[in-house]
Amino acid sequence: MSDRRGRARYSRAKEKPEDKKGGLLRELAIMVVLVLGLTALLRGFVVGPYVIPSGSMENTLQVGDKILVNKLSYRFGEVERGDVIVFDGTGSFSPEIRVEEPEHPVARGAEWLRELFGGTPVGEKDFVKRVVGVGGDRVECRRTQAGYAMFVNGTRLKEKSYLFPGDKPCREEFKGKNAVVVPKGRLWVMGDHRSLSADSREHVKESHLGTVPENEVIGRAFVVIWPTDHWRGLSTPGTYERRALRDAPGAGP
Repeated sequence: MSDRRGRARYSRAKEKPEDKKGGLLRELAIMVVLVLGLTALLRGFVVGPYVIPSGSMENTLQVGDKILVNKLSYRFGEVERGDVIVFDGTGSFSPEIRVEEPEHPVARGAEWLRELFGGTPVGEKDFVKRVVGVGGDRVECRRTQAGYAMFVNGTRLKEKSYLFPGDKPCREEFKGKNAVVVPKGRLWVMGDHRSLSADSREHVKESHLGTVPENEVIGRAFVVIWPTDHWRGLSTPGTYERRALRDAPGAGP
């Protein structure tokens, strides 16, 4: 027994400091690769951070806010009215901002790492908006005694809780025979800061009436995580939960 212990002590004594250092570096490299791989996997399939670059969703979302987007929400459920979503607007919407891509490979790599851990900017092709109408819904802007208001399936939306202060819900009437009936599989979306948002209203005269395809939705924004004083969940406004809106003839799901 004492002989074996002596050999073990001798073996450890023969280990060179550089061998120990090399082992630690290998372990650290493996850990870094695993963390990057797991982070990329989570971002690709489960949840993704996005950074808000414009004021089109104020005051719900401020410029510079970082949000988390649940990418699994609509694999197991339907897009619902009132949801704040991130979607790919390629072919549907025009860019609200321009994002310059770094030219140098090192700069591109640094940008990739920054986005991996810091959040993807919602930019030229990705948009963040609120779902106002789903497939089958009848969407209208009407002038009332109290001013302009949005109606879905004949029910007036009470939007004061999330609209930017002083903004009108809409500025140009489209109702009756000019109402928008959202095609199946598509969505009518609007920003909360209506006067700054290039949303479905801007494209209503195009082939799909300003709507965006459901299959281009990346996920549902469910929380603001940065800055800390903006932290909050993004719940569905109560106006979209009313039975009259859901149960109207021809209403979407």
